[in-house]
Amino acid sequence: MEKKKTMVIGASPNPERFSYKAVSLLNYYQHTVIPIGIKDGEIDGIEIIKGKPNVADLHTITLYLGEKRQVEYYDYILSLKPKRIIFNPGAENIELLKKAEQGGIEVTENCTLVMLNAGIF
Repeated sequence: MEKKKTMVIGASPNPERFSYKAVSLLNYYQHTVIPIGIKDGEIDGIEIIKGKPNVADLHTITLYLGEKRQVEYYDYILSLKPKRIIFNPGAENIELLKKAEQGGIEVTENCTLVMLNAGIF
């Protein structure tokens, strides 16, 4: 499996959250993972970053925020020019999806955990 630099927006330090599990599984599969969240903490030794850091050569952004909470990230996400955005269940957002497609970004509505475990990430 090709290693893909991946940003997880909505990362949580709570091991029960799917965003936590996604960061952990991405790390397990040796993808470079950048967890972005609003709470201090770490996942498998990777510090959760608060704010909107500039990240170059980003392959994938996987979203774990509801549609309304994504609005403040639109410009940020699009400015990073990822190759792909994954809208996980509960994060579907037709407005951001259309903006991304207009910017030449591949979009998919899928579950990052399922994609990783199925080898289709």
